[in-house]
Amino acid sequence: MSNIVSFKQANLPAVSSLSTALRSISNNVGEAGTAILKMDKTGHWVYGADQTEVEDGSKWAVNPFSFVHGFIAWGDGEVLGEKMVSVTQPLPEMDVAPPGAKRGWETQIGCSLKCVSGDDEGLEVRFSTTSVGGKRAVQNLAVEIAAAVEKDQSKPVPIVTLKKDHYVHTSYGRIFTPVFEVAEWVSMDGGASEPEAEQSEDAPRRRRRAV
Repeated sequence: MSNIVSFKQANLPAVSSLSTALRSISNNVGEAGTAILKMDKTGHWVYGADQTEVEDGSKWAVNPFSFVHGFIAWGDGEVLGEKMVSVTQPLPEMDVAPPGAKRGWETQIGCSLKCVSGDDEGLEVRFSTTSVGGKRAVQNLAVEIAAAVEKDQSKPVPIVTLKKDHYVHTSYGRIFTPVFEVAEWVSMDGGASEPEAEQSEDAPRRRRRAV
């Protein structure tokens, strides 16, 4: 990859301010991407309305200034209310949950990513979650970034691959959880890495998963 990613022109605060804000996520368990990224119940990473499956082995740059926390209220498969702010700000004050919210206000955290390799290169996505496993994954990533920034402020951007883990629930069986596996660290301007191998013409096409 060359010129992996650039967040330089995003009107972001100083890298030195990252650590405290990112570590605050562990105590409270920019603009969002244009597509929604999530892990489905079968353990596959998918994005967008068509539930397009993420390409295996693709790499994603995490914007270290995009971490947000707040609350969301779900109705019957639809969002009835959502209040999210940067982790540099306190959690928003909440009023009564919207009528029809099945679980009231739920704590939600998330961040934005940009694909830097493969078929989805250039795609920006938003990952937000209310699940225990999802929040743990975001928290772990945030703490990794905080630790990296404390050691070296010149490379605060993690390049990750999207992995999965699982545990067995006594009532629901196998539950898949997201994992952000850091492959390397780059600067806010991007960086240089080994070029990606060209994909074979015979490589299988990704499937669109059923909603």
